[in-house]
Amino acid sequence: MKKLLLPLSLILALSLSSCVKSAADVSESENSQPQTDAAESAEPIEDANAEEIPPEEENNSENDNSSSADIDSIISSMSLHEKICQMIITTPETLTGYGVQTEWDDFTTVCYEAFPVGGLILFDPNIESSSQLSKFVSDLHSMTDATGIDVFMGVDEEGGEIARLQQKLGTDPVSPMSYYGDTNSYDEAYAAGQAIGNELAEYGFNLDFAPVADVNINPANELGSRIFSSDPQIVADMSAAVIDGLHSCGVCTTLKHFPGLGAGDGNTHDGTVYIERSLEELEETEFKAFKGGIDAGTDFVMVGHQTTSASGENLQGDLSHVVVTDWLRDKLGYDGIIITDSHSMGAVINSLSSGDSAIMAVQAGVDMILMPYDIVDAVTSLEKAVESGEISEDRINDSIRRILTKKKSMSILSQPESQTEKSEEVTESEEIEEVTEPESEETAES
Repeated sequence: MKKLLLPLSLILALSLSSCVKSAADVSESENSQPQTDAAESAEPIEDANAEEIPPEEENNSENDNSSSADIDSIISSMSLHEKICQMIITTPETLTGYGVQTEWDDFTTVCYEAFPVGGLILFDPNIESSSQLSKFVSDLHSMTDATGIDVFMGVDEEGGEIARLQQKLGTDPVSPMSYYGDTNSYDEAYAAGQAIGNELAEYGFNLDFAPVADVNINPANELGSRIFSSDPQIVADMSAAVIDGLHSCGVCTTLKHFPGLGAGDGNTHDGTVYIERSLEELEETEFKAFKGGIDAGTDFVMVGHQTTSASGENLQGDLSHVVVTDWLRDKLGYDGIIITDSHSMGAVINSLSSGDSAIMAVQAGVDMILMPYDIVDAVTSLEKAVESGEISEDRINDSIRRILTKKKSMSILSQPESQTEKSEEVTESEEIEEVTEPESEETAES
């Protein structure tokens, strides 16, 4: 793996020591218990008309309150830098500057400590063999889990032509999603999701950027056989089945690409795609399709880069408050994690810096940014936006609460062992390999 030289002071300037400190604080906050309200200890007053609450529901309520208090305690212990890094999912190459990365090494650890991102995504070049992939992902989790907040470990594994592991490792293929739309069989689509989920879980992945919930409105759209059907109800039902199958293996799902790419005919990897749709058309078709996956409990919804006319904004979806908040949060009632499509795509980088696009996405209501082209610019710009009041820290905390709540439910938000300040092990005079633009970086097929 090729590296160039850069003073360590550049990385340390981005709060390496504060990240280590806040990770240690996580351990304390995980042990904290919510205070008991005084009213709870008083003698209850019986009400003949009061509905009796089953003991299980009382216990669930207490557990929810305790979990919420734990999460809030962790958030209060985190630095602003650490919070913002949690809102990023990126490639190992973006962290390190390696051309292609196939192992986790000491340099990667230093870079991760400087930018403790919320998740990592792997592509074909990161996969060489079963044993190599198992070790890579295992080493990755061992390092990130030691901080107390493990990462979402993601990959594009949709079945059909978008199947990173299957194509590189030669495992049993899963048919393209159009096949399951044609069968309209819940059982077959569930089995497909379960087959993908079993494979991902075996290698340590906990997040799949699938399924596609776009509707095949314009046959010239960029997605082809990745789409289930032209019938929004079939898309809704099959999306739900695949989600259920993935969930049965403990793998998180990502419904994409809200509010829908199926009526377009361009490719957001290359540039802006404009889609002419009225709100009524969206409600009858695209929203109906996405609601099926939302009701099935998808963990993430990915908002695409397409500009949809009904929003009334000349903005791509993941930068639009109308699309992200008014439509997805409010109209469809989605309260899970909202993530952008890749911010290394042409639709973003042709017109915006990584910092500006990150700020606009968060202002729109997005929780996580996928693959910012320049992670330093994205993180530092968001930090400056909070410090200047352009974005409130409460807004950041809302996203962190969703992210950490999901990680806690996955048991990847843990109590770390007591940490020593790793920044003492290196000095600013040391030189390490330069973080540069990767020589070749995959763009998410998302």
